Amino acid sequence: MQNSLFIQKKRVLVTGGAGFIGSLLCARLLDAGHTVICLDNFFTGTRENLEPFLDNRNFELIRHDITQPIFLEVDRVFNLACPASPIHYQYNPIKTLKTSILGTMHMLGLAKRVKARILHASTSEVYGDPHVHPQTEDYWGNVNPIGIRSCYDEGKRAAETLMMDYMREQRVDSKIVRIFNTYGPNMRADDGRVVSNFIVQALTGQDITIYGEGRQTRSFCYVDDLVDVLLLMMEKDNFCGPVNIGNPVEFTILELAEKILGMTGSKSKLVFKPLPQDDPTQRRPDISLARKELGWEPKIKLDAGLEKTIPYFDNWLVHNTKDTKS
Repeated sequence: MQNSLFIQKKRVLVTGGAGFIGSLLCARLLDAGHTVICLDNFFTGTRENLEPFLDNRNFELIRHDITQPIFLEVDRVFNLACPASPIHYQYNPIKTLKTSILGTMHMLGLAKRVKARILHASTSEVYGDPHVHPQTEDYWGNVNPIGIRSCYDEGKRAAETLMMDYMREQRVDSKIVRIFNTYGPNMRADDGRVVSNFIVQALTGQDITIYGEGRQTRSFCYVDDLVDVLLLMMEKDNFCGPVNIGNPVEFTILELAEKILGMTGSKSKLVFKPLPQDDPTQRRPDISLARKELGWEPKIKLDAGLEKTIPYFDNWLVHNTKDTKS
């Protein structure tokens, strides 16, 4: 994909760069000839995601936690650092909140010092369990401020506040994207997200775990489409967002499970368990603003994306379970 980011070479910082989305963003930036600094504390990111370019002379990996300050010289900052799956962000909720608030503040301070443009990866979780469907950027959300998901939901909301206040008061060139459910290669098999859960369970013959009756809905965006729009947003002048980025085609969780069972040929059974606290019943982005301002909409349909994702997990399972077999 071509856009203005590829015209002039930049020095780009990617926080959370060893993670699922971050590592694929690093790869795309390197392919375009940019110098990339990846910052990660490896709480959820992995070195394996970075192995294809660890020897690239334009790539630098720094093990660092953004809850602590760091001083670097860069032109662009993609702030992706934060555990994004419930299993991981609920493991240490106070640290999750610190990552969103202190981490974002430190990245904004860095951007202010070196006059870099900064893009913050927010989330559809800022809408909570929405009363408006599909969700538009002017909807303020329905978030439980004291629930088990609050460390992530409210942390991301506070980070958006910081982004806007640094832009208004300190003139930092700030951008906000709200990422909806994304899937694809480099996801962790144990991250607890629905696509990875279902694929791994199906491939290993485990029961497919569905919470509630499976009627809650989600919209699934393949990661290549997401990286496309991150790059477009970063180089879009005079537009700070927030902007929804995701796939507006909606599926029930039950439909997703049945689709994955069919594509894997699995004999796994569906089992139903109680819904977790504050689990949203509906989630679908209105991407009218992204179409208007960025000329973007996702191209990869769910079936095509799953055809790319299932082999990744199949290969991962082969290489990570062979030593444990008797």
